[in-house]
Amino acid sequence: MHALALTLAAAFTLCSGSPRITCVVDGDTFWLHGEKVRIADINAPETGRPGCAFEAELGEKAKLRLLALLNAGRFELERGSRDRDRYGRLLRTVTQRGRSLGAVLVAEGLAEPWRGRRSDWCAGRREASIVR
Repeated sequence: MHALALTLAAAFTLCSGSPRITCVVDGDTFWLHGEKVRIADINAPETGRPGCAFEAELGEKAKLRLLALLNAGRFELERGSRDRDRYGRLLRTVTQRGRSLGAVLVAEGLAEPWRGRRSDWCAGRREASIVR
């Protein structure tokens, strides 16, 4: 991590329609004052186009949990080695009282550590249903 960190507090809602100003999109993406931010240290299940019912359900839980965490008080946005991703989103680790919100979501089973690519949240579920 670079030393660059910005401490903020904001009132978040769930994103719906546009414009998107300060709202949560899903478990790893939110808008802050009109800027789209991707949480750099995790991957959360998709809510927009989930691959299966399990991913949709887990994605909704992750989204609501991120909303609660961001609304729980001041947080910091820490810049890592890259400023933006290929979609133009700010890449930031989000911390609150010294703890990564991404790590909280991972510990609660609502996200996974970022490994450089998205995972298939449904793969294990499909294999389990075939075995039955």
